[in-house]
Amino acid sequence: MMPEINYLAVLVAALVPMVMGALYYGPIFGKTWLDSLGYTEEDFKGRNEAVIYGLALAMAFLLSMSIKFTNELVHKDVNDAGELVFGSFHTFGHGALHGAMLCLTIIAPVIISLGLFQKNSAKNILLNVVYWTITIAIMGGILDVWN
Repeated sequence: MMPEINYLAVLVAALVPMVMGALYYGPIFGKTWLDSLGYTEEDFKGRNEAVIYGLALAMAFLLSMSIKFTNELVHKDVNDAGELVFGSFHTFGHGALHGAMLCLTIIAPVIISLGLFQKNSAKNILLNVVYWTITIAIMGGILDVWN
C-alpha cells in the first residue's frame, strides 16, 4: 500500500526553495553570500537563467517528493483492523520538525563535506546549511499538513 500523494502540495512545496532563495540569497544575505564565495554580482551575468531555474525547480520537485514519502513512511500506523494506515498525525510543526531533521542528518553533512573539499569558507557553509534547514523545514510542514 502506497500513501496517497497530493501533487499540488508537492508542487507548492517545490516552489519554497525558489521563494526562500530569492529572499535569503537576495536582500537578506545576498551580499554576505557573495562575499563568502569571493564573487560579485557581475560574476553572475551572462548565465542561462532559464536552464538554471528550470533545473533547480526540477530538483526541488524531486526533493519535495522525497520529503513527502519520508513524512508518510514515518507516519505509518496500524488501525484496529490490523491494516497499515499512512498519515496518522499531520501538523505543520510536526512536518517541519521532520524536514529539519532530514536536513540536519542528510543534507547538511553533504553541504559541509562538499564545502570542505571545495575550500568554501565556514561562513558560506553555514549560510547554506541554515538556508536549507529552514527551507526543508517549511517544505516538510507544508507537505505534512496539506495531505
